[in-house]
Amino acid sequence: MHKLTLAAYAIGLLASPENEWRRMRDLSGSRSVGYGGGLIYLFIMALLPVIAWYYGVTVTGWQVADGEVVRLTPDSALWLVSLFYLAMVVSVCCIGYFVHWMSINYGAESSMLKGIFVVSYCATPMFIAGLVGFYPILWLDMLVGVLAVGHALYLLYVGIPIVMDIPKERGFLFASAILAVCLVILMAMMGATVILWDMGVMPVFTD
Repeated sequence: MHKLTLAAYAIGLLASPENEWRRMRDLSGSRSVGYGGGLIYLFIMALLPVIAWYYGVTVTGWQVADGEVVRLTPDSALWLVSLFYLAMVVSVCCIGYFVHWMSINYGAESSMLKGIFVVSYCATPMFIAGLVGFYPILWLDMLVGVLAVGHALYLLYVGIPIVMDIPKERGFLFASAILAVCLVILMAMMGATVILWDMGVMPVFTD
């Protein structure tokens, strides 16, 4: 898949989700690259929040109440955003695996790459929302984050029955099962974050 095609898919999902899911399913199923384009999309789009937050925490900075502007050292920020990128990629791949693993229970034909394809494109709003990191403001980031998660869930519930070619009723149950997996992985990531902080991987602030 060409990079411009990937960008067109992302825009189409935000503008007309149902039509774009159908177009993506038909095109991906008919090409030699197939659903492997989801991996390319994931690797590229996951860079957006990483770049934005690296700039935001090292250059722009943020304020707590009326205090001084707080920033991280470049080395510390690089470690943190690198782990952030790894966490996004691994999480999407894990969820994609479970999409494939559970597909047989809902009468759908799938593969590991197809599962990653679906999850990667469902995460589009969250990847784009990560751009708020260029200017870290707590209330704005939280608002945009909630809206992005809501839109991602909408894409999941709309896309699963279309891409997996199953009835909407069965697709709703399938999407709900995927949502449960997402929540479990979220909790696991929170636990891993605490462990990493105890190991010394924590923010280092500038003087």
